[in-house]
Amino acid sequence: MSQQQEMKESPKPRAAVGFRSLTRLLPFARPYTWHFIAVLVLVAIFNISNVLQPYLVKVAIDSDISTKHPNLHGVILISLLYIGVVLAGVLANYGQIMLLQYAGQNVIRSIRMHLFEHIERQAMKFFDRNAIGSLVTNISSDTETVSQFFTNFFLSMIRDGMSIVMIIVAMFELNVPIAAESMVILPIIFLISLFFRRRLRKAYQTTRTRLSNIVSFLAENLAGMRITQIFHQEARQRKKYQALNRAHFDANIHEYGLSVMFNRTFELFGNISVAAIAWIGGLSVLHHAILFGTLYAFISYIRQFFQPINAITQQWNTLQSSMVAAERLGGVLSVQPEVVDPENPMVKTDDEIAGTVSFHNVSFGYSSDRLVLKDIDFTVNRGEFIGFVGATGAGKSSIMSLLIRFYDVTSGVILLDGTDIRQFRQADLHRYIGLVQQDVYLFTGTVVDNIRLFRSDITEEAVIHAAKTVGAHDIIQRLPQGYRTQLYAKGANLSMGERQLISFARVVALNPKVLILDEATANLDSQTEELVQKGLQAVSKDRTTLVIAHRLSTIRHADRILVLDKGRVVEQGTHHELLAKQGLYRDLHEKSGIEDNSRQTDNNMGNELYQPSF
Repeated sequence: MSQQQEMKESPKPRAAVGFRSLTRLLPFARPYTWHFIAVLVLVAIFNISNVLQPYLVKVAIDSDISTKHPNLHGVILISLLYIGVVLAGVLANYGQIMLLQYAGQNVIRSIRMHLFEHIERQAMKFFDRNAIGSLVTNISSDTETVSQFFTNFFLSMIRDGMSIVMIIVAMFELNVPIAAESMVILPIIFLISLFFRRRLRKAYQTTRTRLSNIVSFLAENLAGMRITQIFHQEARQRKKYQALNRAHFDANIHEYGLSVMFNRTFELFGNISVAAIAWIGGLSVLHHAILFGTLYAFISYIRQFFQPINAITQQWNTLQSSMVAAERLGGVLSVQPEVVDPENPMVKTDDEIAGTVSFHNVSFGYSSDRLVLKDIDFTVNRGEFIGFVGATGAGKSSIMSLLIRFYDVTSGVILLDGTDIRQFRQADLHRYIGLVQQDVYLFTGTVVDNIRLFRSDITEEAVIHAAKTVGAHDIIQRLPQGYRTQLYAKGANLSMGERQLISFARVVALNPKVLILDEATANLDSQTEELVQKGLQAVSKDRTTLVIAHRLSTIRHADRILVLDKGRVVEQGTHHELLAKQGLYRDLHEKSGIEDNSRQTDNNMGNELYQPSF
């Protein structure tokens, strides 16, 4: 791996950035404030029970056992009290864990929902810049990592921090000189933590980033598995995947090596401290400065003292991972949608929308330094059928993406019935304008659900009517369970033509005023295409229709054809008018190899009004 790649995948954010990212997530915990307060109370009960146990043994030894006249009755009372303290601690510990898990999991559920809704609001440019695999990691893995902060780390900080304070107080109550000598371990603990902190943070950041790289690679390659197999790239992709796995393996080994070294250093230091207290306390007992029970309590407390410290250091991994995950989540949450609804939107009913579309001096670029559309200017009147043709990259799909408002124009304005489309809410605009793309996406669910997109206000009768309109009804009826057939993700158990027909029925069921077909019939065979054309003739009646087509036969009878070249409209007119100009359209027509038999078709139809076909 090159140095440049290593620098790219191993950023070094400040600790303050990580804490700030975690702080940003704290508002999600506000609804569960009383749950966390109850956890604090239970933690206090649990810690008091732990601190009382060595003290009760000390009392039993010094007052009832190691005296000239041992007191059996006192030992029994102390034993019963000891059992009660232990039971109270067990119950408090169970309650604090269960209550904190309930609150913590609810917090993470809220974060996941907010993150998902935030991603849903993003414009298409956001998805152009962010790999799907990384977003999946954000929603699933990163939120799960952050949940450890609200459950494991939070509990450890409160419980173990409170325990350390209570143990220190108890030690000073027993014997101030020995307790003061014991406190020399605190600066040593601080120096050890300071030494490992930066190294651990860098290691956790690298591990998380390399895991995200693996997820992104898997998402991309599983989606493109057909291409991989067709071009026999399995060995090459395995080699890339092996390199990513090896990098993640090395990062994990380095991370766990640092973690083990960190924890074992504390464990070693804890054992040395116990030995030192035993030596110092033992001399004090021999010189009758303290009683044996007090020495026992001191040794117990020093062991207890290192238990919470060791637990806190164990949670250092959780804190570091949570900060890295929170930074990644914060990076996504900080991205403001580039396409937003207006504060005072224009509200119109479907009946008030006629469907007239106008582009006025529209320019657009996916990046600021390169325009893909330049001064586009045209109007499509209500009920017109308009075709768009041009070479790949001419800007045809970009025009449709702007109209549906996947992106906002760089300059100029797009009007729907004379109103800037930016004045409509996106939900309303997408109800007025329907889009059918070449690549159809179907969700896991029944055929009915995929046609009405899980909307309960669209009845099953309306779904069947839509399917009949586009000629999909008979095909759906031949499926194993008809309209109740369960579809796999992306419609993997359907043919390309069947998926496309369902997408057409979907648009009909939603009944938009403006219909966009973006290469929608490109993947259909001739028989299926003929079936779809008949259905869409009725669909396009009294509906503004814009069609992008590479096959010129699908738009030959359009009311008007716009020819694009390098982001500009260079020609427009009917099929015959454009052929007569002997320009770019004629070149495209000749290269398509389609015989111009439209005159013969028109003569055969006589004086009948010809409906545009797709």
